[in-house]
Amino acid sequence: MKFNFSNSKQELPGSVGFRIGPRGTHSSRTMMLDELVLLYSQQAFVGDVKQAIVEENVLGKSTASGRSLSLQRLTELYCFDNSIPIFRVFAGLCRRDPAALPQLALLMAIARDPLLRASAKPVLGLASGSQLMRDVPRNAIASVVGDRMNEAVLDKVVRNTSSSWTKTGHLVGRTLKRRAHVRANQTAFAFAIWLAHKAGFGGAELLDNGWVAALDLEPKSARALAERAHAAGLINFRTIGDAIEVDVAPLNRLN
Repeated sequence: MKFNFSNSKQELPGSVGFRIGPRGTHSSRTMMLDELVLLYSQQAFVGDVKQAIVEENVLGKSTASGRSLSLQRLTELYCFDNSIPIFRVFAGLCRRDPAALPQLALLMAIARDPLLRASAKPVLGLASGSQLMRDVPRNAIASVVGDRMNEAVLDKVVRNTSSSWTKTGHLVGRTLKRRAHVRANQTAFAFAIWLAHKAGFGGAELLDNGWVAALDLEPKSARALAERAHAAGLINFRTIGDAIEVDVAPLNRLN
């Protein structure tokens, strides 16, 4: 299983909606999954998110500054802009399969937050039941941010990313975090394939990369799920001997 999120020949394209660089939302927040679920339950994805959060206060924040900051951080993570391809696909898949929202949100947050993305390999590479040693994600995140963060902020990023991975079920425990494995949702898997395609992967690599690994899928099980996603009309998938062909065009037509 591979844990890379971009083809080595290119950077993640910002025009698609990926965010790169040494900064990310996890320096101050987690992936804010509870807030996102609440927004979706209030149908805020299809309306004016700013109005829902700031004016209608659907998140129940006690101050205006708290509402504005929540809007800023959620927008960093989830975009809420229909002109951006990554959000159109994300929102369309949420509408199609609301049960997939936690895993869709994880993939979106990885795409939009370089800090969470940096923490992925230390978590995903752990054997089931193994303890996450804080220095491992800390060093991985430090390699991305360089000297831009002091020790206290870096430690906070480790706490926040660990909390996000706990929210998604990849880690369990409060103080001591241990690896648990999740069951991949078919709709979220289709999004992982779309992201891998936009990140420059092709052929068999579409089933063996960080996006697919984030759903705890080995290439063999990813292949079986690709066949199911094809049957569901999410992607076009076929095999030619040992070679595979994947077309993500059906996802681009979601509305």
